Amino acid sequence: MTAALTIAFVPGVSPAKWARVWRERFPEVELRLRPIGADEVDDALGGEADMVFARVPVSEAHRAIPLWTETAVVAMPKDSPLADLDEIDLAEADVHVVDAGPVPADVDAALDLVEANVGVAVLPQSLFRAASRKDLVARTLVGSPGTQIVLAWRDEDTSDSTEEFIGVVRGRTANSSRGQDQSGGADPDDGTAPRPPRGGKATAGNTKSAAKKAATKGTSGKTGAGKAGRGRVQRGMKGKPKRGSKGNR
Repeated sequence: MTAALTIAFVPGVSPAKWARVWRERFPEVELRLRPIGADEVDDALGGEADMVFARVPVSEAHRAIPLWTETAVVAMPKDSPLADLDEIDLAEADVHVVDAGPVPADVDAALDLVEANVGVAVLPQSLFRAASRKDLVARTLVGSPGTQIVLAWRDEDTSDSTEEFIGVVRGRTANSSRGQDQSGGADPDDGTAPRPPRGGKATAGNTKSAAKKAATKGTSGKTGAGKAGRGRVQRGMKGKPKRGSKGNR
């Protein structure tokens, strides 16, 4: 295998669990982790990154394995009348949406507007957690398919090391073959592991009653749940963003 493997990852995605497994299993191959912006996937793969954890869409010029689906949530102030509810249906809730997602172009700017009581914003649960806004809470968005996380790489970067890393992410054990991959899964460090469900759904009829409850009942953030699943290697994932230029390795 190669002497080093560079893995890049977009905001809200942490490869920490797989990095620990890799370093225990392949200590002779250095694993380098590199955070990148959401719009830097192509540039990273054209440069020093061997593989990237990214959200779809991913260029069809790359190979990609679907890993899990992030839960879409609605961010709102803690004192919002909707904060006492478990699920939010924006089609029925009387509220201004400052960013309908699925991923805001500028997460911090969108959450700044939410903190200023301008409205609510839709984003992946992992990005909300990463923002660490103590005055905001998040509730599951009804009817949203969520956002899919994939592991992407270029054909020319395929190697024994990349194949072994795919196995680590898919849950392959040290003694199993490449044909015995387990289901992919969300990293519990991200807060995307399944959590127990809560109460009701926001509708036009129950928003007022929620406001009354909020006066006496404390509220807190909800973690949400990501859907994990095994995926086959595919060409890109629903989209063809502009591909970055190749950099030096």
